[in-house]
Amino acid sequence: MNRADVIIIGSGIGGATLAAALAPSGRRILILERGQRLQPSPQDRDPKAIFAKGHFRPDETWLDGAGKPFNPGNYYCVGGNSKFYGAALIRYRKEDFEPRQHMGGYSQGWPMPYEQLEADYTTAEQLYDARGTTKEDPTEPPHSRGYPHPPVPDEVDIADLRNRLSHAGLTPSSVPLGVDIETWLRAGQTTWDAFPNTCGGKMDAETCALAEALKHGNVELLTDARVRKLKADALGRVTSVEVDGHGTLRAPVIVLAAGAVQSSVLLLQSANDNCPTGLANRSDQVGRNFMNHNCSAVLALHPLRRNRAVYQKTLMFNDYYNSDGQGGLPLGNIQMLGKITGPILASQIHLPGPIAALIANRSFDFYAMSEDLPNPESRVTVEGDQIKLDWKRSNWAAHEALVARLKAHLKQAGFPIVLSRPFDRRTPSHQCGTARMGNDPASSVVDTFCRSHDHKNLFIVDASVLPTSAAVNPALTIAALALRAGRHIIETEFAA
Repeated sequence: MNRADVIIIGSGIGGATLAAALAPSGRRILILERGQRLQPSPQDRDPKAIFAKGHFRPDETWLDGAGKPFNPGNYYCVGGNSKFYGAALIRYRKEDFEPRQHMGGYSQGWPMPYEQLEADYTTAEQLYDARGTTKEDPTEPPHSRGYPHPPVPDEVDIADLRNRLSHAGLTPSSVPLGVDIETWLRAGQTTWDAFPNTCGGKMDAETCALAEALKHGNVELLTDARVRKLKADALGRVTSVEVDGHGTLRAPVIVLAAGAVQSSVLLLQSANDNCPTGLANRSDQVGRNFMNHNCSAVLALHPLRRNRAVYQKTLMFNDYYNSDGQGGLPLGNIQMLGKITGPILASQIHLPGPIAALIANRSFDFYAMSEDLPNPESRVTVEGDQIKLDWKRSNWAAHEALVARLKAHLKQAGFPIVLSRPFDRRTPSHQCGTARMGNDPASSVVDTFCRSHDHKNLFIVDASVLPTSAAVNPALTIAALALRAGRHIIETEFAA
C-alpha cells in the first residue's frame, strides 16, 4: 500500500477492532505489526515449554523501579497478547465508570458514563462471538442485546463446585468467554488460558476482528514492521512513522495500539523541538498512572476429591465487587483460572513433578483480582531503548481482604486446604492507564473518542487510555472503545 488513509500501529484487541470498524468505509487501512503470525507448533499445548521454558516469551528486558532487570512477558505477534489471553469478555460494571471510594484511595471514575459505551459493548460481543448470559450475575450492567451464544458449559466437577459455592452463600455465574470449546479441544486437551491460539478455537484479535477487517481489499497487514518513532510537524499534526525495514510511512490519520507500555514508550521516544517531553504529552501524563491488577492464584484442595476438569475457566462470582458484603468498600472479582496441571505448578513453585501432579489433580484454581488505582508516580519511562516500569502497587489491603473472604468461603464449601500466591510483575495482569482518557487536556492524554488532545489526527486505542483499571479483564472494554473511536473517525475524518 503506497499511501494509506489510516496507519494503525499494533494488531492486538484495540488495533484489530478499529481496523474492523474502519474497513467498510473503503478507506485504505494499513496495520503495522512488529511480530509475525503465530504458526502451529509442538509447543502450543506443551505446558513445560510455555510455563517452564518461556518458549513464547520475547527476549526482552525491562527495569523495575529499583533498576532490577526482568522479563515482562508481553507478546509481539499478530493478535498481540490476546493470542494468549484467558478469553474473558467481561464488561466493566456500571459502577466502574462512576467516582467511588476504595480502601486504597479514591477513584475519579470515567469522563463518560457506562451508557455511552453500552452499544459498543454489544457490538464487541457480537464481533468476538461471546458466550455468556445476562441472567446470573446481579452486578451485570444493562445490556441492550443478549450474548450471541449461551455460556461455555461447566465440566462435571465445576458444576459440583458451582453448587458448593452457592451453598456457601455465594452467587456463582458464568464467565463471558470468547471460546469455541469444540474447536479448541479438538486441537488438544488443555485449557486456553495462557496457551497460544493457533487452531482458531479462541476468539482473539486475529481470529475475529483482524479476519473481519482483512475481508476488505482496502485493508493491509504488514508484519515484521516495528515502529521506532512518530514524527509531528510544527502545526501539531503527526505526519509519518519511522518503521524498521520500511522507512517512512505517511497517512492523514495515525493510530497507536501497541499496548499500555509500548504506546507510551513510542510517544516518549518521539520527542521533538516542539514537544520536548514526547508527543501528546502537554499534560505530562504520558507514561504515568500505570495500573496492573492486583492478582493472586488461590488453590482449593480436598485430599480425597479429584478435579477432572480440562479447562475449568467457566465460573466467576462478584459478591464482593461493589462492596465487602457488609456495606463496606469494593474488594474485587473472583474467577476460575485455566486448569493448573502438574507441569504448570512445578514450573511456578519448583516442586518435584509427582508432588506437583498430586496437588494439581486435586486443586480447584481461582483467580482473585482487585482494582489498582491510578497514581501519577506509577509510570513508564525510557532512556534510549531501555524501558523502565516503576509500578507502584495500590489498594493492596482490598486485595488481601478479597483473598481472605475467598479462602473462608472455600473452606465452607468443603475444601480444608486453601493456598494462595500473588502474581509478580512478570505476569502482565492487564496493564493499562499510561495515556489516560479525560475531558481536561491539562490532566489527560486523549478525549472520550480516544483522540489526542495535542494532535488532532492521532488516536490511541489500547489499554493505555483506560482511566481506571476496574477489577475485571479489560479486553472487551478496549474493543468497545476502539469501535467508538472508529465510528468517530468515520464521522469526522472521512466525512469530506
